[in-house]
Amino acid sequence: MDAVIETRPQIFLLPGRDKRLGRGHPWVYSNEVKIDADAKALPPGTTVTLLRVDGKPLGVASFNPHALICARIYDLDHHTEIDREFFVSRLWRAVNMREKFYDEPFYRLIHADADGMPGMVIDRLGDTLVCQINTAGADLMIEPLMEALDDVIKPTCVILRGDRRARQQEGLEPFQRVARGAADGPVEGREAGLRFLADVQDGQKTGWFFDQRDNRLFLAGLAKNATVLDLFCYEGGFALQAAAAGAQKTLGIDSSQAALDLAAENAKLNGLEEQCNWRRFEAFAALEEYASADRTFDIVVADPPAFAKSKGNLKAGLRGYRKLARMAAGAVKPGGYLMLCSCSHHVDPTAFAAENAAGLNGAGRTGRILRTAGAGPDHPVHPHLPESAYLKSILYQLD
Repeated sequence: MDAVIETRPQIFLLPGRDKRLGRGHPWVYSNEVKIDADAKALPPGTTVTLLRVDGKPLGVASFNPHALICARIYDLDHHTEIDREFFVSRLWRAVNMREKFYDEPFYRLIHADADGMPGMVIDRLGDTLVCQINTAGADLMIEPLMEALDDVIKPTCVILRGDRRARQQEGLEPFQRVARGAADGPVEGREAGLRFLADVQDGQKTGWFFDQRDNRLFLAGLAKNATVLDLFCYEGGFALQAAAAGAQKTLGIDSSQAALDLAAENAKLNGLEEQCNWRRFEAFAALEEYASADRTFDIVVADPPAFAKSKGNLKAGLRGYRKLARMAAGAVKPGGYLMLCSCSHHVDPTAFAAENAAGLNGAGRTGRILRTAGAGPDHPVHPHLPESAYLKSILYQLD
């Protein structure tokens, strides 16, 4: 191990630029390190030792000289070797924690930096794993990661997906491939007694939004005998749980016919076809139509894709959340419930709540906040990385 460390490239932080790292933040930005000719020559994703300007080791990290976030910490102990055994240890830690919360192996297994595996997101659907490989460092670690997954999980199928915006920021090309076994269509999972099919190859992100599990179940507790509108429903998660809990009727709206087809299959899989209805439509257009027809619902949930995908479009994204809150509020019956969600980490909870409040006011509605929440414990939050707490959900009762 010592020989590996001795030959590992070293990256020095600039004078005084180690304070944030010293406080526990797992990222280093390009303006905080000495980018000399040797550093520029390193292949993106190279494992390096980070050092303070005086030579004090600060940890081991992946390094990409071409990215804004140029270093991502693997471990603060610079003696740690990043190999198969490293990933085995991190995976066992992740599995043991999640087994405290979930009786079945359907959850987010690895949540990037919060689980000590930067650039990697892994969702588990039984014996199938869907891995998002988002950074250059993660790219170079695919082989030891796969070996560690074989040791710990023994999956029958592993799908690697590198189709997210993060790869563009790393200067990487998108990719997708089946690394283990075979993928023959959607994969079946289970959630709180329901079966669901997830499109793990061509669906959004990893194919199923485990992050909304707790919010789906909470909302389902209000759904008995209710009419439910599920906007941006994707594969039907909120609508299905509401129907299973006794909703009178649910209507899922999405612009993707492929997602709606799978949602209909999921309803059939659980014997909920009579309660669940699906419509291909743009959400804002649907709300306009329902407002014109004075059509309202007991429960409305809106879980849109990120409106603010970068800091550059933050203002436009906030306006989008305000508009959605205003229009969705108009579709809620007096005394009914509205759940609004945001998955954009660029929108902080305070700003999200403020835009929602402005939207409710614009709709002429008052009410009360009953619950604010994020994702479940399979999406842990790094204590020094607010970005890992990306999901926000607010439940209102409206007068």
